[in-house]
Amino acid sequence: MTTYLEPIEGQLLLSNPYDAAYMDATILSLYEIVGKPLCVASDDGQKVYDQIAAALRVGRKIVLSFHDVAFLTAAFLHTAIGQLYGSFPEEDIRANIQVTDIEPDDLVLLERVVDSAKAYLEDPGRFRETIRNVLEEEDDF
Repeated sequence: MTTYLEPIEGQLLLSNPYDAAYMDATILSLYEIVGKPLCVASDDGQKVYDQIAAALRVGRKIVLSFHDVAFLTAAFLHTAIGQLYGSFPEEDIRANIQVTDIEPDDLVLLERVVDSAKAYLEDPGRFRETIRNVLEEEDDF
């Protein structure tokens, strides 16, 4: 499983970036945007999305820092990152966003969010039908 967001190793991103292409990048700290270490609510994810989208619209490269984030949910990530696929070409997202300071389990969650966002956008009707079928099966119990 791969994601369009390539992690950067290490905590000292500003003083020691690993990718020269990101030297002049806009650094977006989830902790600073949300104001707490819990990135769980969709409305907080919208704040992150708004900042990422604004930077992408003007052609900025973005480094998304997960430093000091203690907990992430799929709902937050779907809003913050998943909806980017509905607004920007995947190539632009891949070329212009990197993540740093993300825990391995959170990276797996992020990859799942990206995969489900892409699947939804490829065929929204089929995606909704699958969810409807799963929910109907749960009601049978």
